[in-house]
Amino acid sequence: MQTEPDRDSASDDVGPDRYQPGGTQPGGAQPGGSGSGRAQSGGTGSGGTGSGGGQSAGTVSVTGTGSAEAAPDLMVVSIGVECRADSVEAAYSRAGSSSEAVSSAFRRHGVEGSDIRTTGLNVRADLAWKEGEGQRVTGYIAANTLTVRLRALDAASAAISDAVGAGGNEVRLNGLELAFSDDAAVRARAREAAWLDALGTARQYAQLASARLGRVVSVADNTPVQGPVPLARMQRAAAVEALTVEAGSSEVAAAITVVWELQTGA
Repeated sequence: MQTEPDRDSASDDVGPDRYQPGGTQPGGAQPGGSGSGRAQSGGTGSGGTGSGGGQSAGTVSVTGTGSAEAAPDLMVVSIGVECRADSVEAAYSRAGSSSEAVSSAFRRHGVEGSDIRTTGLNVRADLAWKEGEGQRVTGYIAANTLTVRLRALDAASAAISDAVGAGGNEVRLNGLELAFSDDAAVRARAREAAWLDALGTARQYAQLASARLGRVVSVADNTPVQGPVPLARMQRAAAVEALTVEAGSSEVAAAITVVWELQTGA
């Protein structure tokens, strides 16, 4: 794997800027996309004349990998409340009040309403087994889960702490995830690193085969879909005010498979 290698002066008409019509551009997806399709260009006959005037000696297929790092600028918080009461109505009402207190705490820290959404809501019976009586209902539990996007990471710890304090012992902090609000730029650098990795390997194979690289026949993006980077989960958040959330850096990886013609002769 190569990580953001320096560009070299590519000869042999194999660099991204010298790509022949009929193939796909390296990293053929638009920034931020996956570009998983494979494009073919013409044939790869073993005895024909190659695009550079030499004789075609077949093809070489290489998979290149690369990555790029950047500081994430978005934190996604899953936080909720869980309230128990003797009746469904009482449990539901308490959960609503606690959830609103949590939402209000985030809004006081400048979080927009569009970055706060409900992603879970349920009410269930609290069951207990008692000898001689079997299973019986002892109360009801109402739970509400919010997903909150925090864009000011330097203030994230304080915002989470205040939200937990507003909800009290009924708060459940389900997890934190770090992400990019727009990963197009860092993903493009990862794709370029993957291209250069594939190019270097293909040149080595061509040299070992006493040939040189010709035109690109096809390019396929093999990059898996990447989600946000999860942080450690917490079930009860009573002491979250003592925690500091550090963003650090996140890595985006890319992988491509490129097929080149091999050429011999002048």
